[in-house]
Amino acid sequence: MVVCGDLAVLARPGAAERRAEVAGTEETVRALGLDVERIEEPGTLDGGDVLMVGTTVYAGRGGRTNAEGIRQLRGLVAPRGFAVVAVRLHQVLHLKSAVTALPDGTVAAADPSLIDASPFPAVRIVPDAAGSHVVLLGGGAVLMAASAPRSAALFDDWGLDVTVADIGEFEKMEGCVTCLSVLIARG
Repeated sequence: MVVCGDLAVLARPGAAERRAEVAGTEETVRALGLDVERIEEPGTLDGGDVLMVGTTVYAGRGGRTNAEGIRQLRGLVAPRGFAVVAVRLHQVLHLKSAVTALPDGTVAAADPSLIDASPFPAVRIVPDAAGSHVVLLGGGAVLMAASAPRSAALFDDWGLDVTVADIGEFEKMEGCVTCLSVLIARG
């Protein structure tokens, strides 16, 4: 799912075997009082392809998210003041497998060649692959995997408040902190 203000847009995963997950998600967001919309066939959208930077929503177009899914997302969130920008993916499954946002609006990437980085205003290179996976916690704080110590030190040098978590078992299954998180910020 993608949460933009008080709107939860339920994804339509590109992998058919993951589509059953959406029903449980809908129950949860409705219980939180969020408005709910959904991506409909033939659109596909995976949450891992969506990166929020302020009111800009970057949507990775690749193996799991298609142009129709991005078009539908744009139509659903634009009336609420969000702009959707498509980002072409190269050799990576999800956008947030390659980049994630930092509190200053820049993005962190270990290998920016995995995507078309031109839509982003600034990309900061980090030394660890897992260093490009951070979750913003607010107030300059970020959550990241313990497997990226050089990136954690760099973020600390940049003045960020870094919290690390050992998610090694999830990383064995190609998971990361962004895969395990959905932030819901309510005003």
